[in-house]
Amino acid sequence: QLANKYWAPHVKKKLSFDSKVIEDVYAKEIVRSKFAIRKIMLLEFSQYLENYLWMNYSPEVSSKAYLMSICCMVNEKFRENVPAWETFKKKPEHFPFFFKCILEASLVENDSEYSLHEQTVLLLFLDHCFNSLEVDLIRGQVQQLISLPMWMALQPKRLEQELKKTPKLRKFWNLIKKNDEKMDEEARMRAYQERRFLSQLIQKFISVLKSIPVSGPISMDKVHYCERFIELMLDLEALLPTRRWFNTVLDDSHLVVHCYLSSLAKREKEGHLFCQLLDMLKFYTGFEINDQTGNALTENEMTTIHYDRITSLQRAAFAHFPELYDFALSNVAAVDTRDSLVKLFGPLSSNVLHQVASYLCLLPPLPDGQDSAHEKEFLLELLVSRHERRISQIQQLNQMPLYPTEKIIWDENIVPTEYYSGEGCLALPKLNLQFLTLHDYLLRNFNLFRLESTYEIRQDIEDSVSRMKPWLSEYGGVVFGGWARMAQPIVSFTVVEVAKPNIGENWPMRVRADVTINLNVRDNIKDEWEGLRKHDVCFLITVRPTQPYGTKFDRRRPFVEQTGLVYVRGCEIQGMLDEKGRVIEEGPEPKPRLKGDCRTYRVFLDPNQYQQDMTNTIQNGAEDVYETFNIIMRRKPKENNFKAVLETIRNLMNTDCVVPDWLHDIILGYGDPSSAHYSKMPNQIATLDFNDTFLSIDHLKASFPGYNIKVTIDNPALQIPPFRITFPIKGGKGKKRKDEDGNEEKPEEAKTLIVEPHVIPNRGPYPYNQPKRNTIQFTHTQIEAIRAGMQPGLTMVVGPPGTGKTDVAVQIISNLYHNFPEQRTLIVTHSNQALNQLFEKIMALDIDERHLLRLGHGEEELETEKDFSRYGRVNYVLARRLELLREVGRLQESLGVPGDVSYTCETAGHFFLYQVMSRWEEYISKVKVKGGKLPDVADVSSFFPFHQYFANAPQPIFKGKSYEEDMEIAEGCFRHVKKIFTQLE
Repeated sequence: QLANKYWAPHVKKKLSFDSKVIEDVYAKEIVRSKFAIRKIMLLEFSQYLENYLWMNYSPEVSSKAYLMSICCMVNEKFRENVPAWETFKKKPEHFPFFFKCILEASLVENDSEYSLHEQTVLLLFLDHCFNSLEVDLIRGQVQQLISLPMWMALQPKRLEQELKKTPKLRKFWNLIKKNDEKMDEEARMRAYQERRFLSQLIQKFISVLKSIPVSGPISMDKVHYCERFIELMLDLEALLPTRRWFNTVLDDSHLVVHCYLSSLAKREKEGHLFCQLLDMLKFYTGFEINDQTGNALTENEMTTIHYDRITSLQRAAFAHFPELYDFALSNVAAVDTRDSLVKLFGPLSSNVLHQVASYLCLLPPLPDGQDSAHEKEFLLELLVSRHERRISQIQQLNQMPLYPTEKIIWDENIVPTEYYSGEGCLALPKLNLQFLTLHDYLLRNFNLFRLESTYEIRQDIEDSVSRMKPWLSEYGGVVFGGWARMAQPIVSFTVVEVAKPNIGENWPMRVRADVTINLNVRDNIKDEWEGLRKHDVCFLITVRPTQPYGTKFDRRRPFVEQTGLVYVRGCEIQGMLDEKGRVIEEGPEPKPRLKGDCRTYRVFLDPNQYQQDMTNTIQNGAEDVYETFNIIMRRKPKENNFKAVLETIRNLMNTDCVVPDWLHDIILGYGDPSSAHYSKMPNQIATLDFNDTFLSIDHLKASFPGYNIKVTIDNPALQIPPFRITFPIKGGKGKKRKDEDGNEEKPEEAKTLIVEPHVIPNRGPYPYNQPKRNTIQFTHTQIEAIRAGMQPGLTMVVGPPGTGKTDVAVQIISNLYHNFPEQRTLIVTHSNQALNQLFEKIMALDIDERHLLRLGHGEEELETEKDFSRYGRVNYVLARRLELLREVGRLQESLGVPGDVSYTCETAGHFFLYQVMSRWEEYISKVKVKGGKLPDVADVSSFFPFHQYFANAPQPIFKGKSYEEDMEIAEGCFRHVKKIFTQLE
């Protein structure tokens, strides 16, 4: 009703603006409902923000309810993933004042003015602002808070230390101080507030955090405020433009240490999500990146930083603290573990610890005669956490199990259910527009993909296990009252091999086990289980039900509690065992049929997970997980590739060079996206062979409108494809191109293409030797796409269906194949059908069949009798070898050479060298041009040594019209012979 009266877009006669409406809506609809999503959704849907709030906003009408209403609407837009800042862009004049009011409201200490729930809403709004730096309006305001002047909040000794580290910053710092002196009192005060805003917000957060008790009742508003605050810190740390200056301020505030020692972190239930977010914040505060340059730090550089910290601590101990002499004179490796640092610094008093921290510029100096205001626990943790040995990010990743376990699968903070509303925060990395380094980009994708697949695995486990109806038998064991297509009870499970670790690793190289199941099921299901292939992923599950026989499964109650699920571990199939206990190898031939219903599978377990479980069993006396499994579950192959994807991402992160330089910054979200276009690349290729792209010289001219075409051959009869084209390469910015003599090029020369027709060398006398040619007349836009695809750089071809994108892609592939024969081309498509379409068109062009390989499912849908799968290619190579050796045998007979030279590839190689090459060289010496005089045309044919071999080719082989033509035919015949031996080699 209010919307229809005041702001609904479809109502023509609206009542004039009344700020009391906003006060009433905020008090009655938002606050009274405790910020209920339904109410806020209705307001947002009615275009409350666009048509009423912001349209009528001005400093005169600004109030608490007005600010909070705008923040609620913006937050709701972000929750619904709809553009939030468009309204502000249309009317930006009052945004600076509005933003200033938000900052002031965020720092209010008094709960009666702004409740903690309201302050949490403000924090979320600020978080959205910091994550919207791509919007000019937002960036203009946010930059005031997170630029170099924010270092004013650092303690003086720490500031001096940072300016010494990066000398060029001192010049900028002095400039800031000079500018401050020129400001009037009001401007200086405003600048002071902006620069210290985040530092003051951190201090306010610490006071809220310290007000939470260790036990007893707890205000959930405080918990949510703390969670949202850590999320804000995380987002500031995970973006390079905000991290650059903020990371030092955050480090100087020792926020992470305060959080780890807080009561909330010790509360298992309420503090669970807080601790997960805190672990992520700790990870990002110590991220392997140079905050000033943005360059990723190597393992050696990180080790150097660690050693510098320890040695500066040792110098401090040696110079000022006699009780730490032993520590000062020890080598770094002996004292940089947490245990040894706690042992060394634990006995010291609070005042001594404060003095050590002060010497390292971590805390302000202790005034004479005064005791430290900090607790000893905080001082000790501050020194230990700063100086303890760190595990490198790549080591942490390599030690991480790839399969999810029961702890992750049912943790809704990191794997939300389908009912997640977007209201609370999650302990998940965000995919922003920008990333810190390539490692950060891959790691975020690794974690998110892992958790996304975990969500699907959770659904599959819940479906299969609930169908099996595990109940508690009267003897205390498990009895299954139902059955599931994708899961079977385990008859026996045995770990059969734990291989020794590789050098430098502390987990086994390989762990294998045997799983036996009884397939007393329908034949089609039995075939599915027997059809499990190598590398298929299965899950081993332990259930210990507490419900008696016959209890119905209730989907409204928690799954784990009802089924008594205890453990989940992943495994990878190596193969099914035959009757003699050997793995049945996969291949093109059918698998042997086994008797009975018992089937045993050899599986690979995750070595990292096995190591963690065994360590837990030995050190903590925990149960051996691997003696408890009673269900094995498989998944649909199409949805089950997560382990291979995660392994690939991990391997990429272990590789130094993954992405070319021109693509690196674009993936990370920096620089100009168009800089990867071939026209901006420094290594453009001037001359390209377009092979069979053009059907005629007229087609070529029509494909380059606006260019002058200069053909190197004047005779129109010889101006036939294929063509090599030399393009004018544009110089750098502001530089005029010069020709080879150093003279400036004229504009018309810069638009001239030099076209060189060339003849493909004769490949032999047989019809199948003739190259297949393209028959499509490409348009000039398609030609430009083909040209871009052949050049180094990024090419994106977009168009509606039927515009020839596939044909363009196929022509690019063909041209790359012929221009760069030593390189490999990888083609990735979104579906099997798209790959098959590409493949069928590639086969119709001049690309050697032996260079084609198709991976993945769907090759059976290819409209060809040839098999392009891995096994098909192996069989093709073996069959081709026999075919070529038969040709060698025929050549041997035609030359009358005794012996069995076609027995192996090696004997064929000797035959080519001693018999074929010698005859060819003798022939060339007889028919070559001597003393400028051409030999007789008939000699080319009469001396030719392979007449008998080519007797089955279309006759006559030699035309006898001209010497050049016949010599080209003779060389084509030899190329055909030579190719046989090249392929055998």
